[in-house]
Amino acid sequence: MGTIHAAMTIQADVNPTDRLDPVLLRLFADPLRAELVSRLAASELCTCHLADDTGALPSAVSNHLRRLREAGVVETERRGRYTYYRLRPDVLEALAAQFADLARVARSASHQPCR
Repeated sequence: MGTIHAAMTIQADVNPTDRLDPVLLRLFADPLRAELVSRLAASELCTCHLADDTGALPSAVSNHLRRLREAGVVETERRGRYTYYRLRPDVLEALAAQFADLARVARSASHQPCR
């Protein structure tokens, strides 16, 4: 199992604009990976199911799943000759918390006049 990207930890002394994890944002910015994450939120699936459901090539799906696994977004479980993938909700919750913190800061943002 991969580890959650180190930037997922939010520290109180960090500038709010530095809190979003750029690695995870890039991962989720890819349309196919976003679709895979959405489908894995509903059910554990193997590569062949995800390829059939998305219409993508199995090799493309496998490559995207590898990147998600390496980032700690999904976990795998071997069942016979198939590998099933499951979403790690804690990673999404941590990213959602980063967005929520940023929104809280934005609500109280002060006006900065131009110099």
